[in-house]
Amino acid sequence: MDQIAAMRAFVRVVEAGTFSRAADLLDMPKPTVTKHIQQLEAHLRTKLLNRSTRRVAVTPDGAAYYERAVALLSDLDELDGSMTRSQASPAGRLRVDVPSSLALYALIPALPDFFARYPDIQLDLGVTDRPVDLLAENVDCAIRGGDLSDPTLIARRVGALTLMHYASPAYIARHGLPEHPRDLANGHRVIGYFSARTGRPMVFDMVRGEESYELRVPHVLATNDSTAYLAAGLAGLGITQTIDAMVGPYLDTGALVRVLPEWQAGPIVLHVVYSPNRHLSSRLRVFVDWVAELFGSGGAYRPAGPALHLPVRAPG
Repeated sequence: MDQIAAMRAFVRVVEAGTFSRAADLLDMPKPTVTKHIQQLEAHLRTKLLNRSTRRVAVTPDGAAYYERAVALLSDLDELDGSMTRSQASPAGRLRVDVPSSLALYALIPALPDFFARYPDIQLDLGVTDRPVDLLAENVDCAIRGGDLSDPTLIARRVGALTLMHYASPAYIARHGLPEHPRDLANGHRVIGYFSARTGRPMVFDMVRGEESYELRVPHVLATNDSTAYLAAGLAGLGITQTIDAMVGPYLDTGALVRVLPEWQAGPIVLHVVYSPNRHLSSRLRVFVDWVAELFGSGGAYRPAGPALHLPVRAPG
C-alpha cells in the first residue's frame, strides 16, 4: 500500500464530502479512491468513515486521524518544495478564488508581475462572486471583501477599496444629475446588488465628511454579480456604486460619468482567507504577500495598467 497516497485520498474525501467529488479533485478513478480508503482502514485496523448513499461522515477515529494527516501532508509538501527549490523560488499549484470584479480589473492585469517573480507557480484562478467552501472545493485561499462570515478561517487584511457613484451619459440625459443623495429617492434609479450567499440587498451608503446617508432606494434591476452590475450601469439602467478600478477605462472614453463626486461609500476591507487546516506553504505565503503589495496596506487600489473592457455600450 502507498500509505501517503492513501492518506491524501482520505483527506480529500473528508474535505469533499463524497468519494465522487474527491476522485474529481484528485484526478483519479473513483474505484482507486475507494481502494485507498479500504487499504488505509485495513492497515490502521479501524473504521475511518461511515458511508451512506449520498455522503460520508467521519468517525471519531477518522476525525483524529484527519487532523494528524493534514499536518503531516502539509509538512511533506513543504519539505519537498524546500529540497527541490530554494524558498526564493517557490513552485507548485495554487488554487485561488477571487470575486469577478477584482479578478478582471485588478488581479489579472497585474499577474504578469507575479509570474515574472514566481515563474514556477501554477495558479488556478476561480472567478465568481459566489462564496466557496475552501475545504470542500480544494481552494488554498480566497480574496474576500467586506465582513467575514466564517470565523473559522484565518484572515489577513491586505487593503481596502473605496466605492464611488457612476452613471452613463444616456441615463443622465433621461434623468439628470443628482445633486444630493436624497435626490436618488426622487425620480432616479439605482441599480441594486444582492449577496450571492444570503440574498440580502446591498445598502447604498454615502459619506461626505461628517455627513452620512444610508439609502434603501427601490430598484428596477438588481444582480449578484459585479461584472453584470457594471454592465447594467453601462447600459444606462441606473446609478451604480462601484470601485474606480472597474470604471477607469469607461471614464476615459466617456461611457460612464462620476455623479455625486463629493460623496463616497465606506471602504470595503479586503482579506485573504484560508483554512487553518491548510499549511501556509511558501507558494501561498508569497502570493498573499504579493496581493497585500498590490492593494496596499490599508489603502485603496489604483490600477497600474490597462483594465479589461466589457463589450457593452451605453444606448443613445
